[in-house]
Amino acid sequence: MTKRIKGSCTTILVGKNATIDGSTMIARNEDGYAPLNPEKFVVVNPADQPRHYQAVLSKFNLDLPDDPLRYTSTPDAVDGHGLWAAAGINSENVAMTATETITTNSRILGVDPLVDDGLGEEDITAIVLPYIHSAREGVKRLGALLEQYGTYETNGICFSDKDECWYFDSIAGHHWAAIRIPDDAYVIAPNRFNIDDFDFDSDDTLFASDLPTIIDQYHLNPDRDRVDLRHIFGSATIKDTRYNNPRAWYGQKYFNPEIEQDPFDQDLPFICRTQKKISIEDVKFVLSSHYQNTKYDVYGSTNTDAEKKLVRPIGINRNQELHILQIRNDVPAAIAGIHWLAYGPNTFNAVIPFYANVTDTPTQYKNTTEHYSQGSQYWLSYLLATFGDYDFSLFEDQENIFEENTVAACRHLQIEADEKSSSESALSDYLETVNQQMADISFNNSNKLLGQMIDLAAPLMKLQFTLHD
Repeated sequence: MTKRIKGSCTTILVGKNATIDGSTMIARNEDGYAPLNPEKFVVVNPADQPRHYQAVLSKFNLDLPDDPLRYTSTPDAVDGHGLWAAAGINSENVAMTATETITTNSRILGVDPLVDDGLGEEDITAIVLPYIHSAREGVKRLGALLEQYGTYETNGICFSDKDECWYFDSIAGHHWAAIRIPDDAYVIAPNRFNIDDFDFDSDDTLFASDLPTIIDQYHLNPDRDRVDLRHIFGSATIKDTRYNNPRAWYGQKYFNPEIEQDPFDQDLPFICRTQKKISIEDVKFVLSSHYQNTKYDVYGSTNTDAEKKLVRPIGINRNQELHILQIRNDVPAAIAGIHWLAYGPNTFNAVIPFYANVTDTPTQYKNTTEHYSQGSQYWLSYLLATFGDYDFSLFEDQENIFEENTVAACRHLQIEADEKSSSESALSDYLETVNQQMADISFNNSNKLLGQMIDLAAPLMKLQFTLHD
């Protein structure tokens, strides 16, 4: 069997009636298997999309359709273990993020074993996103591919368009289920099987055609009076109580502080609702969180070392990139898709609203090297996070100001660009210019923050001796 690497991400979905501006949002921390796994931000134009796809981590391959759509992508910057396109928005304003590594159990794996030569996370975005014209179509295409070729791992995948958000759980080797997130709802999904209550007769669910049959035939349902896919196909392990469940708990605590829940609860709800309208900033905060204002905060000053290490943070040193894929409903379709992006551990970065209707991406975000180099936003973001981790409380205020000012400046550019876009004859070129301006703001402000951190840290170095003269 091929040795394969896995990430362990955190995903958020928000329906259009739950957001502050009526857009749909799907978002994810792409967390690597190790702290450093360089990423880049690119556009795959139709001429660059292969017509035959060959996986690196398995023997899986297939011929692809001859009419791919253009799409944004955040693949690995270093060749060798697969493409890992991760997430993007295509030219039809359909967004996709793949994948959230999820758990399963021995009962379903006994029925439907994993397929060593099947497809996996490295492949999924590149063979689905360029060929779909709606979120629902994305679910159906991926489901058909899984049924035909199988998979060697189980994953959660998200799709969205201007109207719908869908969450997709792959189930063992060839099976799958997906559910449309209600327009007024949000979801926090960690690394476990996430879909709970499921109605096979609903127009808002899709699934492998024989899924109800195998549940009955192989006696997979432990519940007497409900169909809970997490109970049927997922796990409820001790690891879930420390690694997965607390992330859902904290996100739900942030959006619904009025509800008291246990961070170790195995049955935290999947689909949630809140009276507060959810913003980009809210999603970024949750995906950056280290359990602020709780006893589990790794940077806390009043909790014990044991409490700090008890549960897995959401913002972590293995964050490689954070994306929020937003499809707006209050602007023309040509500027509706926004690929918000930040690199590195999320405690010391800012998420930037890049227009998706472009054919190229900013230099600092595109030309990521294998090892540290100047001029790379990925490496600069990692430098800030690594430096800042040594004394978080010393730098916290500067980081907060940096993030607020950077996002505000980019939002101002976005407002101006939205207003000017209708008069631009070469719209894609214009949006590329705006994206580059945003990248410059991010890069320059990041360097400014680094300078501020040095100013604060240098007087505290241990390598000193004062003569008082």
